[in-house]
Amino acid sequence: MKIYITGLPSGYEVEHLVRLFYPMAPLTLTPPENAEDCVWAEKTPDGLHALVRQDGRSAERHAPLPAPVEQGGETPEFSLASLTYDLLRDWTGIRPPWGKMTGVRPVRLIHDKRAAGWTEAEIDHFFLDRFDCSQQKYQMAKAIADLQEPILKVGNEPGTYSLYIGIPFCPSRCSYCSFVSCNLDRDRKMVQPYVDCLCREVEEIRIQADKAGLKLCSIYIGGGTPTSLSADQLRQLMGTVRANFDLSKVVEYTVEAGRPDCTDAEKLAVIKEYGATRISINPQTFSDEVLAGIGRKHSAQDILDCYAEARKAGHDDINMDLIAGLPGDTVESFERSLRQAIALDPENITVHTLTLKRASRIVIEDQKENDYADVAAMLEKCNLLAEAGYRPYYLYRQKNTLQNLENVGWCKPGHEGYYNIYIMEEVQTILSAGAGGSTKLVADGGKRMQRIFNFKYPNEYIQRFAEVLERKKGVADFYDHDLGTQTSG
Repeated sequence: MKIYITGLPSGYEVEHLVRLFYPMAPLTLTPPENAEDCVWAEKTPDGLHALVRQDGRSAERHAPLPAPVEQGGETPEFSLASLTYDLLRDWTGIRPPWGKMTGVRPVRLIHDKRAAGWTEAEIDHFFLDRFDCSQQKYQMAKAIADLQEPILKVGNEPGTYSLYIGIPFCPSRCSYCSFVSCNLDRDRKMVQPYVDCLCREVEEIRIQADKAGLKLCSIYIGGGTPTSLSADQLRQLMGTVRANFDLSKVVEYTVEAGRPDCTDAEKLAVIKEYGATRISINPQTFSDEVLAGIGRKHSAQDILDCYAEARKAGHDDINMDLIAGLPGDTVESFERSLRQAIALDPENITVHTLTLKRASRIVIEDQKENDYADVAAMLEKCNLLAEAGYRPYYLYRQKNTLQNLENVGWCKPGHEGYYNIYIMEEVQTILSAGAGGSTKLVADGGKRMQRIFNFKYPNEYIQRFAEVLERKKGVADFYDHDLGTQTSG
């Protein structure tokens, strides 16, 4: 199945909407051959036209051009996307759970509409009628928005920011992963120089944040796998953080201790000693067969042992990640994993839906979406979380996620992951350290934003580190402009 779009300045929305029905369909820049399977969407001077052709059969829809937006109409792109959506929904018999929504932050939409003064009835219409979102998904998004409102007020205070520190090393690469991360065995010699640079960047971030008058709100050390560092390297990094920031004023400090094959009792003790208030131990599944299939070199028992060590070290706010739709998993096996996670009684359980990322091994090796189990049926099992006292507190979506589903963080009341909410709802500045880091500067209540990017690969980050530090000066420059604008006003 090919996608062909003509007549629009940008076919982005139409293209991604077609992939709700045909996930791996490529976009072509030349008209398909007469007998070729395709979805063809076009805008002409006379109107809009959508055609689907598959296995020798075809169907099409026509519509007039929409009225201009300023007269209450829609954009031609949205109108053509809607026409194509209606055609493909009838053609395939599939109703995507989020309807026509292709964006990653549906909860953010609710916050934005409320801030703009929309009534609840208008927001209902926006999701349920304009975008054909299912009632179940919309109600979940709405409940999450309600829960987040008081937390967002803390993160939205003027001058607050969060710090992200990235560790791009892993003991092995999971088959579903497309992140830039280095294999620890192959690239171990790079780790210490990387940590040295990272500590210097953390110091520079503190300098720039102080110049800008910013207040640190939360810290997140993620990856990759942060516990791929040695215990001494963790001490060096977390000691640098403690020396540069007043941790008593930080509302949350998370370290991903995700993989038991490189997380031991000493590292868990270091993480606790140096001020982390929250950790993640991420099984993804408790099936040994599925773990082996995705390239994990540890067992389910190793996860249980790691969790017990974390509790012994005094960690009292633990998140566990599961992934629905992993190759070789089944609905029954996923339910067993979910029940096992609940039995451990962590404060957070995050349920991700497998995303077919183009740079991941499972896509490169050409596994098709129909090779996977019914992921929607897996997510229905999350009612077990609600029954156990967990509630959803943040949600996001990704392109090419199986069956157009979502990732949801569940927590016990009072254990919401603040950083996850702040970054997903884009309410505050995130200052990012490390390879691949993307600093996001926010001012004027989100009306003014700017990004500062670090080099993507660890070796380039190390070799061109002077440029990384120079770019960080943009933080204070951004807020100098902000303060100057406020003064002149």
